[in-house]
Amino acid sequence: MAERSYFDWNATAPLRPEALERLREALGACGNPSSVHAEGRAARRLIERAREEVAALVAARAADVFFTSSGTEANMLALSPAIETAAEKRPRGRLLISAIEHSSVRSGGRFSPNAVEEIAVEPDGRVSLAALAAAVTTSARPLVSLMLANNETGVIQPVAEAAAIVHAAGGLLHVDAIQAVGRVACDIGALGADLLTLSAHKIGGPKGVGALVRAREDIHLADPLIRGGGQERGLRAGTENVAGIAAFGAAATAARSFGAAEAARMLALRELLESGLRTISPQAVIFGAGASRLPNTTLFAAEGIKAETAVIAFDLEGVAVSSGAACSSGKVQPSHVLAAMGVLPSLQRGAVRLSLGWTTTEADLERCFGAWRKLATALSKEQRGMAA
Repeated sequence: MAERSYFDWNATAPLRPEALERLREALGACGNPSSVHAEGRAARRLIERAREEVAALVAARAADVFFTSSGTEANMLALSPAIETAAEKRPRGRLLISAIEHSSVRSGGRFSPNAVEEIAVEPDGRVSLAALAAAVTTSARPLVSLMLANNETGVIQPVAEAAAIVHAAGGLLHVDAIQAVGRVACDIGALGADLLTLSAHKIGGPKGVGALVRAREDIHLADPLIRGGGQERGLRAGTENVAGIAAFGAAATAARSFGAAEAARMLALRELLESGLRTISPQAVIFGAGASRLPNTTLFAAEGIKAETAVIAFDLEGVAVSSGAACSSGKVQPSHVLAAMGVLPSLQRGAVRLSLGWTTTEADLERCFGAWRKLATALSKEQRGMAA
């Protein structure tokens, strides 16, 4: 097979070697983690080790980490009116979400559709804190959901500032940190999040494992999604995915090593990437360029090029890219994120996302430039022919 370059890390990251090693080890553990015999205790130790490792990734307590089958399930578990605290045990009647949230949050979780309200974002892709402040004052004890970094544009949200607004109004804040963790600092306490969700495969763990993390013990989800045997302290019944959870823990430990040097390397590559794209197509638009973004993410478009055409053209040249979020069963659809930012529909239809990772090199960038140059040249010839 010809050499290829992978620019779709925001959809899923390759399995880290550390996670693969732990996965193989855990697959050999035959015991049920709920059993009290030696084999069961060995399986339980794998889970509890991973719980500590995932907790360390976001500076939480291990006892406040609950494993799920995915980030989507973790979001669904968190977005419930039945979130109690030691001080209040009444249901929450309103869910406020930003207009750029992931589809699993936009669905509203277990809130009724008429109890969900969207908060506007600024043209640079950051949530409007003024709009949030206005919304929380008209909603009694709301639950607010705000992602730490957008999965399409990479724009980092003002979560700590939002938390102060939400808590002053007596609300709770859920933070979808799935795209941000392992790429920028993610301390649940510093962010002011009450609940935080993670996904293993975004940081080099296996697919099919996620986690819900709470900030403190007095936050209680009184309505589990899956009831049964009482696993995950009654919050998520069903025999645990021991191997997947164990590998998640190994990936979390590896992700903690993403320090300033690697962040700087990633940012330098992203700047080279965006400079090269603009050199080839001066009219190219980088979305969210004026805001703080993840160091690995570029969402761009050029007038006249459709996203589905670009994704296929890149793929034929050995470059894997996406048209945005990879959660629509392979469909290329206009971006609700760009629509919320006020981007023209003609540009929305052409948005292509390039996301980098720990194996990305300048050679990969050159292959990407070659593919984009070929596509842009073909378009230019087509436009000249039409004008003749």
